[in-house]
Amino acid sequence: MKLVQDMLQGHRLSLARLITKVENRDSDLAEIMAEIYSKTGRAQVWGITGPPGAGKSTLVDRLIELLRSQNKKVAVVAVDPSSPFTGGAILGDRIRMQKHSGDPQVYIRSLGTRGQHGGLSHATKEVVLVLDAAGFDIILVETAGVGQTELEILGLAQTIVVVLVPESGDSIQVMKAGLMEIADVFALNKSDRPEADQLLRELVTMVGMTDHDEKSWLMPVKKTEAVKNVGVSELLQAIQDHQTYLTQSGKRQSQSWEFIKSEVKDILSDRLNQSVDATFLTSSGQEVMQQLMSRTLDPYRAADLISGVSSAS
Repeated sequence: MKLVQDMLQGHRLSLARLITKVENRDSDLAEIMAEIYSKTGRAQVWGITGPPGAGKSTLVDRLIELLRSQNKKVAVVAVDPSSPFTGGAILGDRIRMQKHSGDPQVYIRSLGTRGQHGGLSHATKEVVLVLDAAGFDIILVETAGVGQTELEILGLAQTIVVVLVPESGDSIQVMKAGLMEIADVFALNKSDRPEADQLLRELVTMVGMTDHDEKSWLMPVKKTEAVKNVGVSELLQAIQDHQTYLTQSGKRQSQSWEFIKSEVKDILSDRLNQSVDATFLTSSGQEVMQQLMSRTLDPYRAADLISGVSSAS
């Protein structure tokens, strides 16, 4: 495919068009993945998550500056809440990082969640694969929020940075949100505010109480003031230390295994959903629906019948 070949040669317009095809789930998606897959597996993927207003985009902007000073090629995928009308991204995080738009070694793209549970659509995973194939060293995935609905990022990012602010509440709220389970690094942003030190102490105590041994990774808590560019270099070092830990501990390979398995499961799930939707449009599917509506058939038996029809088709 010419579009893929052009993208591999560094054409940004071709990259943008390929990502649009992935987002829109175009009919040639399988062909695109087949052509790029052998070029993937090289990039580091970092997840940046946290509550709205925590300053994630400003922090990402500062991280881009530092990574570029290290001559790293950086891509950002900003996963925004979708418009209920168009399905597209509505926050437009790219606006906040506009100063990098002229840098050919930086690529920033906003994606809509498209109503998917978990805040990250299947498309986001495949956009990351496209960016990986395009030769970016670091891919930053910034999510729209935090909590149980963001746990899907675990299947995508190798290192997860949870950004908190003093207003995020006490450590009990942090535990309720499930952040101790997903965080590899905590960034306590806007740390010049009075409540910051108290939350810092609570987080450090909580990290120390987690099950660990001398070989385990203990999540560091880094104070930052992204607007003033304070503490960001220390945060970057903590992220890079975690990447080193993943390699030395052998966990990077197990992460890749889980990512690939998740991708195949997503593809199978998409195909099954499409097959079932098509089955409902057949005469057999319509008959099953009529029996459901008349209460002469229960939903579990209906599912058995529908799965049998869709398998046969």
